[in-house]
Amino acid sequence: MSLAATPSPDATDPLAGHPAGRRRTFAIISHPDAGKTTLTEKLLLFGGAIHAAGAVKARGEARRARSDWMKIEQQRGISVTTSVMTFEYGGAVFNLLDTPGHEDFSEDTYRTLTAVDSAIMVIDAAKGIEARTRKLFEICRLRDVPIVTFINKMDRESKDPFALLDEIASTLALDVTPMSWPAGSGRDFRGCYDLVRDRMLLFGAEDREKVGDVVECDGIDDPRLAAALPEAQYAKLKEDVELVSIGYPAFELGSYREGHLTPVFFGSAYNNFGVREVLDALAAYAPPPRPQPAEPRPIAPTESKVSGFVFKVQANMDPNHRDRVAFMRLCSGRFQRGMKLKQIGTGKTITITSPILFFAREREIVDEAWPGDIIGVPNHGTLRVGDSLTEGEELRITGIPSFAPEILRRVRLEDPMKSKQLRRALEDLAEEGVTQVFRRTLGGDWIVGVVGALQLDVLLTRVEVEYQVKIGLEQAPFETARWISADTKADLDAFMAVQKVAMAEDRDGAPVYLARNAWELGTIRERFPAIRFAETRERH
Repeated sequence: MSLAATPSPDATDPLAGHPAGRRRTFAIISHPDAGKTTLTEKLLLFGGAIHAAGAVKARGEARRARSDWMKIEQQRGISVTTSVMTFEYGGAVFNLLDTPGHEDFSEDTYRTLTAVDSAIMVIDAAKGIEARTRKLFEICRLRDVPIVTFINKMDRESKDPFALLDEIASTLALDVTPMSWPAGSGRDFRGCYDLVRDRMLLFGAEDREKVGDVVECDGIDDPRLAAALPEAQYAKLKEDVELVSIGYPAFELGSYREGHLTPVFFGSAYNNFGVREVLDALAAYAPPPRPQPAEPRPIAPTESKVSGFVFKVQANMDPNHRDRVAFMRLCSGRFQRGMKLKQIGTGKTITITSPILFFAREREIVDEAWPGDIIGVPNHGTLRVGDSLTEGEELRITGIPSFAPEILRRVRLEDPMKSKQLRRALEDLAEEGVTQVFRRTLGGDWIVGVVGALQLDVLLTRVEVEYQVKIGLEQAPFETARWISADTKADLDAFMAVQKVAMAEDRDGAPVYLARNAWELGTIRERFPAIRFAETRERH
């Protein structure tokens, strides 16, 4: 008996028959090296978006994954930017957001996860739940993002499958429903039993372009299955599947979409094994666009008026054209090329003449788009992360914060004649969310703030390569930054007058207090109870 059933169409679904109902906008989350970039490519391969996948290897001479385009990504074999890729499969339109896997880019990842409706969590079968996976999962939980789990690298020695499921259930407090079950692991890996369709998917590592043979079964007792596997392995698989059917809950669509239950698949992305089943599950189960939190009211995807928000800005994707593209998630309405949208906050009207869909460096002008779609809007610094765009109504989409940096560095310019280029570079990269940038009130020094040290490497590389400006980064006399506010302007002005040496402004001109250490910050808080010191600031 199958643990899972394909959900029947819900006639009461407000998106039934609506183009937005076909959209599946999702991200892939994982610890570095769990196989996220490899899975990304294989999903694109099965979705027909690419015709050949490059192997992702740690060494510099390897052919690089096509979704990693920045030089530092290619050198280190990691993803540090967010790529957006659109493809069609199984009657659905998928918008895949490939998030940074490295923890130093958690802020960019957080903002990306505000733009998705579901996620795939990739787990290394030998390592189980790792620190980064847990943190990314917690971000998803804050937004009740439903998660499909893919346990990767079953062709290598791995933990016991039951132990892996127990780890997911206990560490993440999730109900788990296995959708497939492995027969062996490492050298003894023979494939997975498909618990949804009652069939055996046989694994063959000789030809990675070949997915493997399928044995159709009438249940686990089918003699065709027994004939396809070694006797001892079949006996173990049969025993495991019987235990699974007793020990785990059946798949329940509502519980999954509410973020309480995760369907679990086993496979090997490197060998194309188990990937199609994950894609089928996303097409069948993953939610279409959901209502978007906003002020003064939430936005329903069925609304006729267009609305959307910018969750990422990327400069110089094509260094030959010095371009700047804002990634905009559509929340409602039918977007059409040439539309005029209001930028909430500034009140400016923006005409979007060349909206684009992406696969990494490949672009296509799009004439229309629907809720759930991610479009690129070329612009010259007009649009920034956190901007809301509507057909006129004053709706500000919420939940896109900036975080107080944990590392501060003072910028040293090697050529004083390039101060104007430096300013542009730092402001551009701050708009993208690569770094926080603060300008000190006294002296005008530039202070950059980041969450992790790798962001500093990216900053140095991109300022030199994309803006031809050489800089150095020196230890700043401060350790942390806080945005400040007060109930009255008089209280705020009085504080800033006393603390001039420690005052700075962020890219929006908002006042920031720079503290030399945690002790000083605590002392200042006690001395000035009228001042609020914030670790986050809503981007808008």
